[in-house]
Amino acid sequence: MVKVILKKKVEVDEAKTFSEVRLYARKIWLAGLGAYVKAGQEGADYVKELIKTGEQTEKKAKKVIDESVDAANSEIESVKDDVTKAKGRVEVQLDKIESAFDRRVASALNRIGIPSKHDVETLSAKLDELTALLERVARKQ
Repeated sequence: MVKVILKKKVEVDEAKTFSEVRLYARKIWLAGLGAYVKAGQEGADYVKELIKTGEQTEKKAKKVIDESVDAANSEIESVKDDVTKAKGRVEVQLDKIESAFDRRVASALNRIGIPSKHDVETLSAKLDELTALLERVARKQ
């Protein structure tokens, strides 16, 4: 009978231990499941937060880029105006140099006896007048 009582007591202890193991296993399962769900929720929230931060950064960067482009275009226009003014001054100076060069070359050619373009044109006009006069005289006779 002692054996039967001990056997029942061992069975009760085994059942109690088995029940406790099942309870702990269930708690571990629930803890793992809860961690999985929480990580999924927090991960989604974290991704949303990253997207929001990325959009804000993109807007700021776009604004800075637009401001830089506007400033660069403004500076280009300013430099363009300066270049246009300088080009005008350079052209005036080149015209003066070219005119002075032409006068000196014409003077040098004149000194060595080579007629200028103006001299040739004047002479050509006089020849045309003389030719016309000779033709009139020849017709009259």
